[in-house]
Amino acid sequence: MVRRIDVTGAGGVRLAAWEFADPPRAVAGGRDEDREPGVLLLHGLMGRAAHWADTARWLAGRHRVIALDQRGHGRSEKPAGGPFTREAYVADAEAVIEQLDLAPVTLIGHSMGALTAWQLAARRPDLVQALVISDMRASALGAASQREWADWFASWPLPFATLADVRRWFGEDDPWLERPSPSRGAFYTEVMTERPDGWRPVFSRRQMLTSRETWVHDAHWEELALVQCPALVIRGLDGELGRAEAQEMVRVLPRGQYAEVPDAGHLIHYDQPDGWRRAIESFMEAAVPV
Repeated sequence: MVRRIDVTGAGGVRLAAWEFADPPRAVAGGRDEDREPGVLLLHGLMGRAAHWADTARWLAGRHRVIALDQRGHGRSEKPAGGPFTREAYVADAEAVIEQLDLAPVTLIGHSMGALTAWQLAARRPDLVQALVISDMRASALGAASQREWADWFASWPLPFATLADVRRWFGEDDPWLERPSPSRGAFYTEVMTERPDGWRPVFSRRQMLTSRETWVHDAHWEELALVQCPALVIRGLDGELGRAEAQEMVRVLPRGQYAEVPDAGHLIHYDQPDGWRRAIESFMEAAVPV
């Protein structure tokens, strides 16, 4: 069973959080001392909470699992003027943990969501008991990367006539795609909504670029070194995070661990759900008391 919980983020932004439970757990203040450990799932740029559905369902057997639509994404508010800063995203996640009484929480973040997760763990160690960083680099990506993303967004053949067209373009026809990727096609069908003229993204591409602008020019090693809890860095062998950088991230983390999933790209939990699950369960069994 899945239910929506409305949360107030930084600056009063309305956020949609989704609890995966059967039967549903009570919210803040209504659970006893034997409550299940909390898990907060944070998607990447352009993602949404629904992308975590499979992961959330098997985690919900032993944990209280919340997946968040971050600001500008999914069903959460998309304020025209933002802000879409790192501080805003981290403050939103902090608000969710405190309002839903999830602490001490395990943060599982993918890509941009992983950066939010380790920045929060560094700033509020009292709230976080474990951390999973999925395919996110600590090094700066630079201005050229931002220009490439702007060009890529401009290349989208919007609107799409059907969801099948969405799946085909992002999974096969996208000129930025190195090889066919059915999981990538599936990922993007979940972030489209039907408009009178066809299918368009649920997010603003301009807002996504604004969000990305706030972190691609900087390295994030110093905050990584401040994370006190057990932390797993996980990468797909064909993902965006290279092995050498991932292993350096593990070295910098005071309690870092490393895992890699064969035959997976950037979307590890989509590409190889079984390998993803084994890595996460192995880490959490040791790091998170149940």
